[in-house]
Parts: sequence; structure tokens; C-alpha cells
Amino acid sequence: MTGSTRSSDGLDDRRKRLLFRCWHRGTREMDLILGRFADAEIENLSDDELVQFEYLMDVPDPDLYAALTGKMPPAPDYANGLFDRIQSFRAGPVA
Repeated sequence: MTGSTRSSDGLDDRRKRLLFRCWHRGTREMDLILGRFADAEIENLSDDELVQFEYLMDVPDPDLYAALTGKMPPAPDYANGLFDRIQSFRAGPVA
């Protein structure tokens, strides 16, 4: 899989921007982790989760990738329930 499988139709502008950013991170590994999560979950995220997700978009790829893959602990700034959901989703089966 090389890109989003989800249309942005029906999403508000904020979610559309996040979906795009997830698939255009700069490193392919992060595109796949965050993009797949966003494809599956973006329309169901609460306002608080959207704030957390937007924050994660500003974390540099090497730092976020290391935390998501368990190579280093996540920074306290983003060690939260949404981070845990993304990490669990990443570890799940790939379609």
C-alpha cells in the first residue's frame, strides 16, 4: 500500500488537513504508521484527540518513530491515550 485508502469527502477541514499531513510526513515509515491510523480513525477522534494528534504532527519523525516502535520512551508531552492507540494500531495486522 502506498497511500491513503480513505477519501476526505465528508470530513471537516481540520480532519482533511490532518489526513493529508499523516500521509506526507517526510519519511515513508511515518506515512504508513500515521496514515493508516488516520484512514481508520480520523472521523471518530474527539476534539481533545484532534488536539493531541495535531501536536504529534509537529514531533520530528525520528523521535516519534523511535517512541512508536519502542526504541525509546515517548516524551511526557505526548505520552497519552492517543499515542497508545496509535502504537497499538501500528502493532496490529496490516491489511
